[in-house]
Amino acid sequence: AISPLPDGTPADRNMVLLTVSVPVVDLLKAERVALNLLQRLSGIATLTASFVAKVKDYPVRITDTRKTTPGLRILEKYAVRVGGGANHRFNLADGVLIKDNHIAACGSIKNAVTRVRGQIPHTIRIEVETDTLQQVEECLECGVDIIMLDNMSPETMAEAVRTIGGRALVEASGGVSLATVKAIAGSGVDIISIGALTHSAPSCDIGMDWSF
Repeated sequence: AISPLPDGTPADRNMVLLTVSVPVVDLLKAERVALNLLQRLSGIATLTASFVAKVKDYPVRITDTRKTTPGLRILEKYAVRVGGGANHRFNLADGVLIKDNHIAACGSIKNAVTRVRGQIPHTIRIEVETDTLQQVEECLECGVDIIMLDNMSPETMAEAVRTIGGRALVEASGGVSLATVKAIAGSGVDIISIGALTHSAPSCDIGMDWSF
């Protein structure tokens, strides 16, 4: 028999999260793997909740990235949702994200967007990563759906948001931390994507104790 707390329940130190009643041999075989997963996923949910709490006064969405542990993407992205965040792409088929290397390979944002637009169905949205306000302007000229502001200061992001003026969704990314996320949210962006939610979340300290 298994009696867990509902996912997303805030937990204090020494709180019982789960009680299990199974044969001893089976329990000892599964203990380490189960605890590793529980600690990892709880850490992701906890870190996500911390970011979400920082921006609670702003109409912005905290999302993850594809920087997940091989084989655990579905579980880690679920943990982000449990923590109050949202999911970015699960895989390359979920949407087009044109990054700096793609732009360099094609010669310009316009060339990259044109080539992609000729290959994808109308149901797929196009997002472009930008480093400068000039690139933001080029994205607007191309009519992209989402503009990513990569590693910009909150002041530059605010200027970009004013320039975009609602003509595209605006995503902030790059080096976002608990110390900076509130200022980034204040710039007016729609989405803040944070790779650290899954690649750098500290595991929670969870153990298994016997009860007789």
